[in-house]
Amino acid sequence: MTPPTSRTRSQRGTTPVIRVRGRSQRRFSIAALCCCKPGERSRLVYRPRQHTDHKSGGRKSFAWTEYRDLLIAAHQQLDAPIVLIWDNLNVHKDRRMRAFIDAQDWLTASHLPSYAPDLNPVEGIWSVLRRTTQANTAFTDPSHLIRRLRHGLRQIQYRSDIIDGCLTGTGLTPTTPRLQRQ
Repeated sequence: MTPPTSRTRSQRGTTPVIRVRGRSQRRFSIAALCCCKPGERSRLVYRPRQHTDHKSGGRKSFAWTEYRDLLIAAHQQLDAPIVLIWDNLNVHKDRRMRAFIDAQDWLTASHLPSYAPDLNPVEGIWSVLRRTTQANTAFTDPSHLIRRLRHGLRQIQYRSDIIDGCLTGTGLTPTTPRLQRQ
């Protein structure tokens, strides 16, 4: 991953430089769900995955079974029915995934229009992640990258206001106000 850059400081007249050793051929994927349940704080459920065999013809992305497992985990964490709104990734429209969704009474799925990242709250999460914990970092090895990704995503998980901001940025808002602590 080429390190994302953000504002930084340097001596006047000197351009800051981030040295990167070389491009890695390793591949990582992250699947995430922004979840809101009326009366509770918003949540982020995610799964990172390192693809070890992508050079030898293996998968370069999540399989439908991994998305299925993520949805099951989200359902168990939320303990509520899920209304899933997701983009038009080919795996999301896979016939086996559709069969799984149709077989679950707790799961309803709708697809966003094509080429509409501004309607997807997870895109806002990726933007926040790139501008905060990933910015101006040259990763030394794959484990360094995955540690920073997990750290950044955990920070976002603890800040439901960030998740709410990503949901609000899409025009989606929770319909019920949060419970207030007493």
